[in-house]
Amino acid sequence: MNKSVLFVALAGSLVLGACTTERVVLLPSPDGRQSAVVVRDASGEVLLNQPYAALKRRLDSNAGYQSSLEEVKERYSDALAAQPARPQSYVLYFEAGGNVLTQESQAALANIRKEIAERAASEVMVIGHTDRVGSVEGNDKLSLKRAEGLRELLIESGVAAEKLEAVGRGERDPLVPTADEVDEPKNRRVEINVR
Repeated sequence: MNKSVLFVALAGSLVLGACTTERVVLLPSPDGRQSAVVVRDASGEVLLNQPYAALKRRLDSNAGYQSSLEEVKERYSDALAAQPARPQSYVLYFEAGGNVLTQESQAALANIRKEIAERAASEVMVIGHTDRVGSVEGNDKLSLKRAEGLRELLIESGVAAEKLEAVGRGERDPLVPTADEVDEPKNRRVEINVR
């Protein structure tokens, strides 16, 4: 199970006489993928595997029920509002042998710059990559040049320089493994990871 697709909201304990109650609600994953959580305690095990599947826990029993978007908003709005923005990743591609973005990536860059600049308290890692054409040393330099160039564009967009780190990985981490000297467009990229 991918941790990034699972979000569990736990309500604070509510004291009612000698009875303590907790609620566990499985929220839908942002990308629509199936997720699940198993809640275990001395009284047994309950699987929550549908969006808004919920469990009301007491000291002596568990009661499953179907929550809703409305209930989640009403009960947990403060907790949800306090969450940091989810991490985001972007990939931009380059023309062969240089530091020029493809037309598609140039078009996407304006939106990406705006989204990153609008995120509060973000940390941004810009990672440059190359294909396997050319020398290892030359590709290391080119990948770093790509990453640093995009770092500068993000700074111009309003992202604080101290929140940005740029590194070059050369040809070490290809998306598409190839033999040496193979021109693979998907490997000529910069990954921008925002958290």
